[in-house]
Amino acid sequence: MQGPAVFMDISLEDQALELRKYFKSLGAEISEEKSPKGVEDDLHKIVGVCDVCFKEPSESDIEAILNSIVSIMVSIPLERGENLITAFSQRLAKAPGPRLAMIALQSFWRLYNNLEPNSTLRYHVYYHVIELAARVGAVREVFTGVDQLRKEFASCPPSNEQMQKLYRLLHQVLKDNNSELAAKVMIELLGTYTDENASSAREDAIKCIVTALADPKTFLLDPLLNLKPVKFLEGELIHDLLNIFVSENLSSYLAFYKNHKEFVHSQGLNHEQNVKKMRILSFMQMAEYNPVLLFDDITSELQIETQDVEAFIIEVLKTRLVRARIDQAQRVVKVSSTMHRTFGQTQWEQLRKALIEWRLNLTETQEAMNSVTAAQIEYAAQQKA
Repeated sequence: MQGPAVFMDISLEDQALELRKYFKSLGAEISEEKSPKGVEDDLHKIVGVCDVCFKEPSESDIEAILNSIVSIMVSIPLERGENLITAFSQRLAKAPGPRLAMIALQSFWRLYNNLEPNSTLRYHVYYHVIELAARVGAVREVFTGVDQLRKEFASCPPSNEQMQKLYRLLHQVLKDNNSELAAKVMIELLGTYTDENASSAREDAIKCIVTALADPKTFLLDPLLNLKPVKFLEGELIHDLLNIFVSENLSSYLAFYKNHKEFVHSQGLNHEQNVKKMRILSFMQMAEYNPVLLFDDITSELQIETQDVEAFIIEVLKTRLVRARIDQAQRVVKVSSTMHRTFGQTQWEQLRKALIEWRLNLTETQEAMNSVTAAQIEYAAQQKA
């Protein structure tokens, strides 16, 4: 079998011709003749059969061939670039096994990084990069967060519809193994809707709520209520459930679940996990207004046994939302600080009051230090005299 050609110091036309011959030698349905329409047409024909290279026994040869195709792609203007990229992605997705799939991903990622920052094709390549990365469990290798995503497309922002499509894909590939990041992506997606089209985002809004509720690390849910698409869900059961997690207690959730069991399960939510999260949220609410909590109050409000209080408090402390310590002798939990479940007008006023007091304390401390400094200077002067 003919080995892969090495494309060094030859024109793009000759490079395309050598690729045609190479794939023909592997049994691909492709002509060895150049296309009269030019290199781009050659490239379309080559991409159409490029998955044949996965027959090669050498991984380095496969990588070299794919990189040769990439080198032509980034060297010529592409009139049908979006179609070509989609076709290339579909062929690379046929790579058998995780090792070859990773080689395919690396080649596609190389294509992305070699396109000009202002190229409109970068979006299409990135979208398919995420699809390929999901196949090999490497999404976090190419996507680290929404801030990074904004930087990627700063020079050539995609359309609103394109970003919505990308956010949906990212949510889909992240939701099962990184629910926290998936929730952030979905919030970004909902933020792309305006007053005019928010009503059309119903499905996205429901996914956003469900993802946030299911995420064991997400406890501050109040911001979701301000998203326009979520507001359009007012009056629906999913919005009622969100409100319970935002501001109500465990008893409220249990009453909701009793009346709407089928609905909760139909959303893919786990009742036991919901109860666990609502216990923590209810405790946060109790701690917000009571720096010292009796064991009896905790067991009653959270519906747990006395012997389970210590283990529960340890779970709460792991969230870092509450700082507290257990006093077994007095059978109380002493709270030093807690995060607010909601942050409304009352909390802003409390923050304003705390900042004013902090500023006054700083002023008093500064005045005291000035007095001490002046006294020291006066004393030193007297000693000199």
